[in-house]
Amino acid sequence: MLFETSISKIQKKIIDVDPYAYQKSRNYADGKVSKLSPYISRGCLTTKSVFEKILQLELPWYKIEKFVQELAWRDHWQLTWKNKGNLIESDLKKEQTDVEHHELPFSIVNHNTGIQSIDNSIKNLYKNGYMHNHMRMYVASVSCNVGKAHWLNPAKWMYYHLLDGDLGSNYLSWQWVAGTNSSKKYYANQDNINKFFYSKQKNTFLDSSYEFLIENQTPQTLKRTKSFDLTTKLSKSEDIIEIKDSAIYNYYNLDYQWKNSENLQRILLLEPSFFSKNPVSNKCIDFAIELSKNINEIKVFIGEFHELKKTLSNVKIYYKEHPTNEHYQGIKENRDWLFYDSGDFKSFFSFWKKTIKNIKQ
Repeated sequence: MLFETSISKIQKKIIDVDPYAYQKSRNYADGKVSKLSPYISRGCLTTKSVFEKILQLELPWYKIEKFVQELAWRDHWQLTWKNKGNLIESDLKKEQTDVEHHELPFSIVNHNTGIQSIDNSIKNLYKNGYMHNHMRMYVASVSCNVGKAHWLNPAKWMYYHLLDGDLGSNYLSWQWVAGTNSSKKYYANQDNINKFFYSKQKNTFLDSSYEFLIENQTPQTLKRTKSFDLTTKLSKSEDIIEIKDSAIYNYYNLDYQWKNSENLQRILLLEPSFFSKNPVSNKCIDFAIELSKNINEIKVFIGEFHELKKTLSNVKIYYKEHPTNEHYQGIKENRDWLFYDSGDFKSFFSFWKKTIKNIKQ
């Protein structure tokens, strides 16, 4: 199994992180990536807890800097989501140019673009719920910049399948590629893919210069498009909810260490309204539920928060702050961040400068 869900297996993944090897090889198909993102996205781990583990390696800063920077990217996307809210679902800084449709190239969905590395990676996404981060950029570029799709629905398609699906990181990364949250669009040609994914393909629609890709019309392979109706199936919950002080967990908070010494009822709340708007695959739901089993005596409630609150009347309700649960009522607690700043940063690197200053103290 690519992503184990037991605490011992998760802790081993942290121990096995080699930040310097990551720095040198992360863009390659077989690079030494940590594969911690599903656990961070589901709130099982925090960027701060991972950073603290990396510090215990006692490596010089230059050997851990790139890995720490990637943790900072995640916090940056999260803080942008926190500040912008639902605005991350629209072109954030500038309008996407050269858009021909709001669907997804059929050949992307059916993994038959003819670019072998891309097609194989999409097959793997469907099978394992994972895609290498560099490949995500390739798929986004082919879909939006070469195939001229607006980024939003393709981003929803990818989010649906990713075990580490995070609306902030996913949407804002797609916007970065599409040029709506960056200074320019991101392109990759066949030579670039061949280099990092060890392929030897020639004569594909990407086998040209970057200048040609930017100026060229949509390749025939990408012209046929597909609309898609994504849904999440939630089974009816059968756990009995007591009238007792409770800690509320959700799809973005499965922290097994949160308040674990307190005598609280622990409830995993899965709201149909959230998954109707932001659907994920059954594989993703199953993964989240398996992770939740690390939380002592967790109960599952399928329904809306206001329905749960009726049952939990006149008791204390605790929850962790997150853009997905602003409608919760009760005692809100902060998440742990690598670095927290409530400011609206114009760029990642302005955020990174403040992050470095903070963590080096």
